[in-house]
Amino acid sequence: MTTGPAPGAADAPAVAYGADGLVPAVVQDRADGRILMVAYMDSEALAATLATGEVHFRSRSRDRLWRKGETSGNVLRLVDLATDCDGDALLITVDPVGPTCHRGTRSCFDADQNLAEKPDPGFAWLDTLWATIASRLEVRPTGSYTTTLLAGGVDAVGRKVTEEATEVLLAAKDDAVAEAAQVDRTHTNAALVGEVADLVFHTLVLLGERGLSPAAVIATLRDRHKT
Repeated sequence: MTTGPAPGAADAPAVAYGADGLVPAVVQDRADGRILMVAYMDSEALAATLATGEVHFRSRSRDRLWRKGETSGNVLRLVDLATDCDGDALLITVDPVGPTCHRGTRSCFDADQNLAEKPDPGFAWLDTLWATIASRLEVRPTGSYTTTLLAGGVDAVGRKVTEEATEVLLAAKDDAVAEAAQVDRTHTNAALVGEVADLVFHTLVLLGERGLSPAAVIATLRDRHKT
């Protein structure tokens, strides 16, 4: 194997490349440490990553340099890069823009089979929703509702948050009336859940429009919980 920094990148770490000139690279989300994908780099890919701030790899199937997200827009923005103790593997910490996997999921390790046997991910699934919203912030496809919202700026998104919050209150009151009357609450429960879902979605869009992420909100909640 060959060892040495990428050409033209003075701050590149010393990497022990394999006989094929490649080194495995594990990509990790800065927000929560989630592993997003595993690919391979060569010295050219490492140099391009450090020079541009966007993660590049060496495609083994096409035998060429490729920038992650060059066609989808779902780029990986470099935060940190480290080698393991032997220098023969890389850990790349990133801020992902949109889903990382070509299947449209946040991570390539989000298995789409045997879902019925797996526990409900609960709030963790919001990462997938946020990845889509973040993608719309970068690439605004025509016909997307989120694109239309963002085009209206903070006022348009803020109005929707206010509307949805009011509808949550009304739905909750309807459910309370049904409970007091001891009638079937299937409809009022579903209506309340639907309105809360709308409120959560529009609140996330508002965060994105203001250049913030759910991670900042979670960090605040975590700090408050400690007290």
